[in-house]
Amino acid sequence: MLAHMHEHTGERYGWARDNFIGLTPQANAWHDDWIAFWETQRLRPQLELAHRNGYGDALAQQGDALLAALPALLGGHRPPAALLHGDLWSGNAGALADGTPVIFDPAAYYGDPEADLAMTELFGGFMPAFYEGYREARDVDYGYAVRKTLYNLYHVLNHLNLFGGTYLHQAERMMRQLLAEVR
Repeated sequence: MLAHMHEHTGERYGWARDNFIGLTPQANAWHDDWIAFWETQRLRPQLELAHRNGYGDALAQQGDALLAALPALLGGHRPPAALLHGDLWSGNAGALADGTPVIFDPAAYYGDPEADLAMTELFGGFMPAFYEGYREARDVDYGYAVRKTLYNLYHVLNHLNLFGGTYLHQAERMMRQLLAEVR
């Protein structure tokens, strides 16, 4: 069902209005370019908020290097602007009494379908049948493993900003891993 939702595409990346990712405001200005959207509407705001929250110059410097590396990390990846849930982890999924799966608490926007898929793997993941079904309905592009880390960095930074320093080392480790991909 998620793969079918991702078949709904738009002309551009973003959403008609800003929304929230948890309690954090999430900007959704329209962009024609996926890399520009991911930088300006996702990573940069979280990195700037982390700096304002006192997480220091080291994280900011690593973040600046990562933002500069986005064109290399996303390379020629030009995903369709697909309708995304935006905050799809196991806590935002469930089932009706008859077993029909449902998702709730969206932070919707049009973006790379892999961003939703990546988030499903961040906090424990879903059952293997979910991933098998998704891949039967929709191909996952080459390079997903790197993009998964990049997309999940946004959520880890958001958790750093919402819940504190226990997420700092995870965010720094993810940035080091991503920067090693472009060296």
